[in-house]
Amino acid sequence: MVATGRVPATADMGLEDRGIETNRGFVAVNEKMEVLTKAEDGEIIPNVYCIGDANGKMMLAHAASAQGISAIENICGREHIVDHDAVPAACFTHPEIAMVGPTEEQCIERAEKEGWNLGKSQGNFRANSKALAEGEGNGIAKVLYNKDTGKVVAVHIIGIHAADLIQECSNAVAAGTTVKELSMMVHTHPTLCEVLDEAFKGAVGMSAH
Repeated sequence: MVATGRVPATADMGLEDRGIETNRGFVAVNEKMEVLTKAEDGEIIPNVYCIGDANGKMMLAHAASAQGISAIENICGREHIVDHDAVPAACFTHPEIAMVGPTEEQCIERAEKEGWNLGKSQGNFRANSKALAEGEGNGIAKVLYNKDTGKVVAVHIIGIHAADLIQECSNAVAAGTTVKELSMMVHTHPTLCEVLDEAFKGAVGMSAH
């Protein structure tokens, strides 16, 4: 793998003339995508918004689109904030990798800091008939959830079509759906999404088979 990195194209835009400090070219914004003079204790620059890679919050095309919609909503007076924890990400490798929410290490830190218990459940592609039929039995789906509330905090998937499977999980994080609720939702058989069904059921002490 070769990763050359990306640099925000924010030079020579006159940002300094407006008193806007950048960090390696990234423009600081608040939750409403309003531009700030600086990242720490910065003041809002009226009527100036910044979305996408230029603000460095989440360098993904669909995240930029969501930020753009959010910015327009706020410009129109309809307050909106993008929940970046609910924005999925995917690597189109073989096998595919997809995730939504923090890493497991970040979840552990968050749980300790906020005072809740972290739960973990896993589904396996090797037990999935569709994956086996495709000759792609290697892979897992890991669900991290708040044991106290049951809400899904993060999901990490490695396996065939992980990028497609993560959307159900992203919706669950965004909606605050619990593992109990997800465990009782019917998943089509035979499909790859049953890997997630296995993980959701495992989180509440049930078995998918």
